[in-house]
Amino acid sequence: MTAVVEIDGLLKTYRRRGRRHRALAGFTMTVEQGQVHGFLGPNGSGKTTTLRALLGLIQADGGAMRMFGRLVPGALPDVVGRVGAVVENPRFFPGFTGRDTLRLLADAGGVPPGRVDAKLELVGLADRARDRVRTYSLGMRQRLAVASALLKDPELVILDEPANGLDPAGIREMRQLMRDLADGGTTVLFSSHLLAEVQQVCDAVTIIAGGRRVAAGPVEDVLASHTEDAVRVRLAAGELAPAAQVLVRAGATVRQEGGHLLVGNVQRPAWVTYVLAEHGLFLEELVPAKVDLESVFLALTGAGPDGPPARAAGGPADRRAGEPEPGSGDRDGDAADRARAEVDA
Repeated sequence: MTAVVEIDGLLKTYRRRGRRHRALAGFTMTVEQGQVHGFLGPNGSGKTTTLRALLGLIQADGGAMRMFGRLVPGALPDVVGRVGAVVENPRFFPGFTGRDTLRLLADAGGVPPGRVDAKLELVGLADRARDRVRTYSLGMRQRLAVASALLKDPELVILDEPANGLDPAGIREMRQLMRDLADGGTTVLFSSHLLAEVQQVCDAVTIIAGGRRVAAGPVEDVLASHTEDAVRVRLAAGELAPAAQVLVRAGATVRQEGGHLLVGNVQRPAWVTYVLAEHGLFLEELVPAKVDLESVFLALTGAGPDGPPARAAGGPADRRAGEPEPGSGDRDGDAADRARAEVDA
């Protein structure tokens, strides 16, 4: 297949208060034509920095980037008409209606005005097109941003957390929209922390941690390469930590996931029952572990998608997922002292 996005050895270091913060450390990614490609990583791992560099919003320190085979950012003027993107929080004039907002953007981009209502319909805002943006919820503003990115009928759509602020029905609609775009030949690259959604909609994923790629490929291949010979164990809430300690001392590997323990290095499931019963700990559930994208993500990055590095109960801390970017708050690159970027290329 033809590569629409190619990133090779991308480097970026920030300076803040006299200290160096490494955001990207030789990051590599390839997005092929017609894919829905998920871009995953913990907070501060470099996702938004990568997208901003790709779109020419910040300057990388090294590495090479191509879109449609052209080196960027140098060739951005030649390819920008083929790209639609929204990076970080969308910003609009609050006094404009949704329709007026898109009409302004269409006029600025030389887009036929007839597409405005079609895109509002596509993202589910047709019935709110005449309302002012100040009355929109976060999810509605996110939909409006996606509509703006689609105005030019781009060949490549780049979306940073497109489901942010959407309710479950809106998330499902966004998932279907991305799938429909790809089925129509559009390439979709999007970052997300909703791992179950990514697994449902994506053809391929790239996982970043600490500014480096830690996994990439078709979703089924990434899952297959991290299949674990493990069992999922449930006990009473207060017995999880003691059970983890007992199993680790007996030679198993243990990771806590919510109200369960994921126990590896187990030849027979009955062994777990025997070891715990010897210490007065009794199971409520013992089932084979089903590998999903979330468990692979946790194993590779040592962090939850929304929070700090996870710790396995009764075991040592997982490795750090990477240095945060300067001013990073609750998401990658979310710096209060840096201008928010919205691009509808």
